[in-house]
Amino acid sequence: MKRDWRSTISGDKALSWAYTEEYLPEPEAAARARASAEEFAIRPVSRGTGATLAALAAAIGAHSVAEIGTGTGTSAAWLCSGMSRDGVLTSIDIEPESQTVAREILTSMGVKPANARLIFGRALSVLPRLADGAYDLVFIDGDPEETEDYLTHAVRMLRPGGTLAVNAALWNDRVPEPARRDPDTVRMRELVRRIRDDENLTSTLLPCGDGLLVAVKTTPRA
Repeated sequence: MKRDWRSTISGDKALSWAYTEEYLPEPEAAARARASAEEFAIRPVSRGTGATLAALAAAIGAHSVAEIGTGTGTSAAWLCSGMSRDGVLTSIDIEPESQTVAREILTSMGVKPANARLIFGRALSVLPRLADGAYDLVFIDGDPEETEDYLTHAVRMLRPGGTLAVNAALWNDRVPEPARRDPDTVRMRELVRRIRDDENLTSTLLPCGDGLLVAVKTTPRA
């Protein structure tokens, strides 16, 4: 007899979510970046999301990573902890003050300037200059109004087998609720569907943080 998957869920999901978010201790550098984010009124990735990014980078042996949305360096610190030691992180942000903090955070981790290319500017002005098929992992954590355009560039930039990650894919837990029709929720809901239905992407939606959408760039079967 086929069982509804909901019947297999028991216990306190909020407790389980909190447990998984705190499963790994946050590295000192990422914790300092998180504290700085509060001063800039920036919402950094959750601890669980950061740990997932580090695991993804380590799993694919990421050497070349692009990040849209530097903030104060919380996600950058996690990504660098999982990347290969000689890898290069390219991170874009429109706020130079927070990027300065991110640079200090990465330097404190021993990341050399040559291995952390922090670019100040509007993402949609910078992304067209980044090479096709040159990145192992692209992480999107930017303006919802532009995220669909970010996605187009991200897929272009990824090598075959490369990994895409999109932060806040559940958008304040509103995406699963069809009645939520505010513009940002609708944009993110449509983005999630677009990635799910793309034959060139194999995707999954993880409940860490505010939702992390992960996809691998693949070749469609004949």
